[in-house]
Amino acid sequence: MNEWWRGAVIYQIYPRSFQDSNGDGIGDLPGIIDRLEHVAALGADAIWISPFFRSPMKDFGYDIAGYTEIDPMFGTLEDYDRLVATAHELGLKVVIDQVYSHSSDLCPWFAESRQARTGPRADWYVWADPKPDGTPPNNWLSVFGGPAWDWEPRRRQYYLHNFLAEQPDLNLLNPEVQDAVLDVARFWLDRGTDGFRLDVVNFYAHDAQLRDNPPRPHPDPVKPYWLQRPLYNRSRPETLPIIERLRGVLDGYDARMLVGEIASDKPVQDLVEYTDGRKRLHTAYTFVFLREPVTAGGIRATLAEVAKAPDGAWPSWAFSNHDVPRVVTRWGAGRDRTAFAKQMIALLCSLRGTAFLYQGEELGLPNADVPFEDLQDPEGIRFWPDHISRDNARTPMVWEASAHNAGFSDGVPWLPVDIAQRTLAVDRQAGDPSSVLAFTKRFLAWRKTKPALITGDIRFFDLPDPVLGFERFGAGGEALVCVFNLGTEPVRVRLPLEVRPLDQDLALPGEVDGDLVDLPVCAAVFARP
Repeated sequence: MNEWWRGAVIYQIYPRSFQDSNGDGIGDLPGIIDRLEHVAALGADAIWISPFFRSPMKDFGYDIAGYTEIDPMFGTLEDYDRLVATAHELGLKVVIDQVYSHSSDLCPWFAESRQARTGPRADWYVWADPKPDGTPPNNWLSVFGGPAWDWEPRRRQYYLHNFLAEQPDLNLLNPEVQDAVLDVARFWLDRGTDGFRLDVVNFYAHDAQLRDNPPRPHPDPVKPYWLQRPLYNRSRPETLPIIERLRGVLDGYDARMLVGEIASDKPVQDLVEYTDGRKRLHTAYTFVFLREPVTAGGIRATLAEVAKAPDGAWPSWAFSNHDVPRVVTRWGAGRDRTAFAKQMIALLCSLRGTAFLYQGEELGLPNADVPFEDLQDPEGIRFWPDHISRDNARTPMVWEASAHNAGFSDGVPWLPVDIAQRTLAVDRQAGDPSSVLAFTKRFLAWRKTKPALITGDIRFFDLPDPVLGFERFGAGGEALVCVFNLGTEPVRVRLPLEVRPLDQDLALPGEVDGDLVDLPVCAAVFARP
């Protein structure tokens, strides 16, 4: 069995912001093709491309109107086929987003469903009668603010939308809807796609009784959604059979994979449940390392809990993506930015699991500064200024420091290029052996020679915060000791065993003397027991 995804490094491409090939200010599939050699040179194993399907772009592609169509702003099906072929020639697998939780309100499926309570697609979305006083059927809230219900006068009913009102929720409890999305999956698999990243996979099912969600206290509720425990419209047990049907489709193809995105208040429990056995997801990631500040103890506890899963659930981890502030900004306060970025690359790619790198992470990019008048993100606009817009992590990739728009586009970019990021452009870092880019290439190349770091098990040392220490060991007897200082002061720590430093130049300052390890700020040590 070719489990290429197990321990892989997958590079996320946000297509709007990666490379524009035609001067319209929006990145596209031909632009991605032009830059694939950059990704391959990093040492990544695969790319994950965020949505590029036909869409009105109310949520920038996560509102799909045509599930088997390329939006013209991104190119054509022929461009996609060429992208897959080029990626495969470079040794890269191709993973694409699939958004089955909801569609656009301009999707033909919804256009038909909203017309009447009878008809072939009448029950393809989640419809409910109002309460006697005309209010929504229950208290469920939208992630993007306000009730999760909107009124459709033609049916005299409300429809569910866990996100924007323009993103009605598909009724995946309906087997016909499941059949439809499985046909979508087959369409992309037949074109050579190697895997799917399933957007908000734990939103696939809802409580058929439409019971009210219980309250949840929150100390600073910028969003009303935070004041509710989404017990009945998220992470429902009815989701698992849907996932199993989808896994059955992928099992009919060679070497394909499913990775799920899980946004949950019980993230590790859901991750384990959704990847349990060989009938569900191959792997999944949560927001546990994408939201709150993370401590050494928190990382240790999270991975230890996953490792206790009876069927050996395989996790995925990310420190940055298109929905959250970049890790250098989110966690790096009080540290040298370049050193911290290198340490985060090393840490992410040393944990047991599959690693997801977000475009620009290999450059150590911080969040961009996007003025309010330039914001595009509907969530960022609605909750400004108390909630950081997703746009700050979505600005165009910086390729050439002195070029127009940093080499991203000859036109006016859909989001402004941050001047402060130009000094970190690819061409500036390419010839600098001390750069984050050079380190990323060096580390990923070195990692490929260490099977224990790719598929090995993990055992944590009982060390005090802010030091994180663990051993990775593989079936062939190889073992590596990894120790990180995640604090803002130098530390000396005693390990429970003596170690020998490895002969490698990873430029992560740290010294080993028997069982003693000296770690400056942002340092790490890799050693043999």
